[in-house]
Amino acid sequence: MTVTTTPKTTGNPGYSETLPRDPRSAATARRLVRTACATWGLRGTADDGALVVSELVSNAVRHARRESIRVMVERTAPDRVRVAVSDFSHALPELRTPKDDEEGGRGLALVAELAADWGTHERRWGKVVWAELEGRG
Repeated sequence: MTVTTTPKTTGNPGYSETLPRDPRSAATARRLVRTACATWGLRGTADDGALVVSELVSNAVRHARRESIRVMVERTAPDRVRVAVSDFSHALPELRTPKDDEEGGRGLALVAELAADWGTHERRWGKVVWAELEGRG
């Protein structure tokens, strides 16, 4: 696993890590988000960010086609944190309303509820699914 930091125009580093496409990677992704939020003085955003990244990682683990995914955390503005997960699948996530007796299918609804905004960026090699959170100190 490789952790990198990259200077951003906001003056703060972005955090990213390539992880195995494995359900256990969600725990590592949560730690990465919590570390970034703490570093930026946005501890109040850490819990929502950890929950959002767990959902995004879970979707990537379930639907991706290769052995790795990439998690990225950026501070896009002084009060905004962007959490993103990239994978090598072209299948875009769909926000849906599951039936009451279905166990799954609620993850993106949760992301949409917690995030100020969310979406996808299609890439030649796959996609990036992202969510922006309003920062709270």
